[in-house]
Amino acid sequence: MELNGKQKRYLRSLAVNIKPIVQIGKSGLSNEILTSIRSACDARELIKVNILQNSDETATEVAESIEEMGLDVVQIIGRNLVVFKVADKKENRKISVDVKNLVK
Repeated sequence: MELNGKQKRYLRSLAVNIKPIVQIGKSGLSNEILTSIRSACDARELIKVNILQNSDETATEVAESIEEMGLDVVQIIGRNLVVFKVADKKENRKISVDVKNLVK
């Protein structure tokens, strides 16, 4: 889903109050971490990913890998990323309904 400016601003405002769910450490960005990011997005739609200080990964490298999976990186601040994906299950779609209503 391609997000416009209003939609990104709305998602960033929601992300202020959430804590990072996934942390990337010194083992780097493995398939297990990518799978956990995808499953967390399916359950919650909007998550934060934290890259720890001892990791060799940069935020832009992680963002590229996440976007290759079909997820939207809404914001990168330092070593934190805000990631959004419309949930596959209808009962988990809470945020995406509001995001779709924010079309120009």
